[in-house]
Amino acid sequence: MNGNASKKLLEKMRSSPCGWGQKDFEHLFNGFEFQWREGKKHRIYIHSKFKDLSISVPRHDSLKEWVARESVKLIDDLISRSERNVKSDGKDK
Repeated sequence: MNGNASKKLLEKMRSSPCGWGQKDFEHLFNGFEFQWREGKKHRIYIHSKFKDLSISVPRHDSLKEWVARESVKLIDDLISRSERNVKSDGKDK
């Protein structure tokens, strides 16, 4: 999934947090450069650059709304940090 498709998926999830499954979250997080590992009952997504940005997603076909809400918040935080990094990199040049 490319970045543009991931952004569209993020917006859909933001507007309707219910009805999302494991594959949806996999596509979403992969598109925003998160890596994942399997836990016992969860899949743990960790961002490749900002290691403190992580979330544990239960491994169920249909997931609760809170998973989508927390995922959207996490990616919003990532976008905000990325924008701050770009601005600070521009000031240093």
